[in-house]
Amino acid sequence: MAGDTYIERAQARVRAEQEAIDAKLDAYETFISRVRNVQADQTPSSAAGITPATGGTHLSTDATGTDRCRTVQTAFAETIRPHSVADTDGSESLLETIREEFTDAVAVALAPTTETSFTPELKQMVLAEARSRSSEAAALQKALNREGAQLANAATAVDIITAWIVEANETPLIDLGFDALKQRHETLASHRDCCEDVARGRQAFLRRTTNQGIDTGVRHQSLMPYLYQDFPVDHPVLATVAKLNKTCQERQRAVRDHLVRRV
Repeated sequence: MAGDTYIERAQARVRAEQEAIDAKLDAYETFISRVRNVQADQTPSSAAGITPATGGTHLSTDATGTDRCRTVQTAFAETIRPHSVADTDGSESLLETIREEFTDAVAVALAPTTETSFTPELKQMVLAEARSRSSEAAALQKALNREGAQLANAATAVDIITAWIVEANETPLIDLGFDALKQRHETLASHRDCCEDVARGRQAFLRRTTNQGIDTGVRHQSLMPYLYQDFPVDHPVLATVAKLNKTCQERQRAVRDHLVRRV
């Protein structure tokens, strides 16, 4: 049955995305650790820099503070950036990537031309943005894990029904007695019920949200375009069970015709 490959392809897609998110979470953890180890400018001139309230910057002639900003840029380039630009053509500059991942204020503060001192305030802002993005990635990871479990359950149901159909097809209906035909009709009805249960469960799942903390969550429905935009169908599970249900219905109709003739 051609439709059953939709779920198999969906499982492969989810596994690939899980691996990518796992790697990105590791990158965030490494980046946060490296930034923590960068000493903030504690000199009187450290008052110059970036303030979270205004997002403004002040020029500083302190080479040490500028070097520390470069150290943070390097840490970002070596950890987070490769994962952030993995799906692009690679033409995005480092500061553009920092702006996309964090904020304009952080990107401007870390820019070499700004010569901003690496103040405690700037350090905390960078760490806060990194933790926020890491929390969002963790929420996506959790949603992907739930999607993977949903796909596995659907695949099991589809495999059982498909295997039964393949085995049943080995015996032509003309060779079955009345009782065997009646049993096959009932089994097909049961399989159709199972398809409908899978579809209802899937729809209920898509309406829910995977929560990660108080402020971060991923609506399962929003994952579908993100995961399956290159698929020939928008909803691989629903498309698969709908096709399988139709197959069972057609076979059930054929069995019913034989039963009517026997009566």
